[in-house]
Amino acid sequence: MISIYFILPVVVIVLATFLAIKSVKRGGNKKKAVAAQIASVFGCMLFLFVASMLTSALKANAQGADTQNSLSSQGADAKASAFGVGLIAAALVTGLSGIGGGIAVASAAPAAIAATSEDPKAFGKSLIFVALGEGIALYGLLVSIMIFNQLEKLGV
Repeated sequence: MISIYFILPVVVIVLATFLAIKSVKRGGNKKKAVAAQIASVFGCMLFLFVASMLTSALKANAQGADTQNSLSSQGADAKASAFGVGLIAAALVTGLSGIGGGIAVASAAPAAIAATSEDPKAFGKSLIFVALGEGIALYGLLVSIMIFNQLEKLGV
């Protein structure tokens, strides 16, 4: 079940990125492409929020029907809440790190191209700064995967 929470938003965001790039290459509006990207990220965050709430509600109802002890149902509610907050945290960390990485690359890449055009020896140094911007997004993705692993251990 965890894999659907991870794979579906990634597919949606990658598809939105591909369509935005294709639209801009055809002469489309860049602002609309950026708006579509941001909308896809927030749409995925909304999907994860709703899916986590539905999952936690269904599991709480299933466990509430099976048990008569109120303490165990309170424990199930706490686990379900932790699961929902974990999914929101994973969505936020992935989305915000992707946006931050995009901003970093958007400012570093043109500067790297300009520096390389003036002095070809500066290519290696400038490439490092572009890679650092990409690293922000990768670190966010790794943190998101670590959050998902902790959610699997939680066993909700």
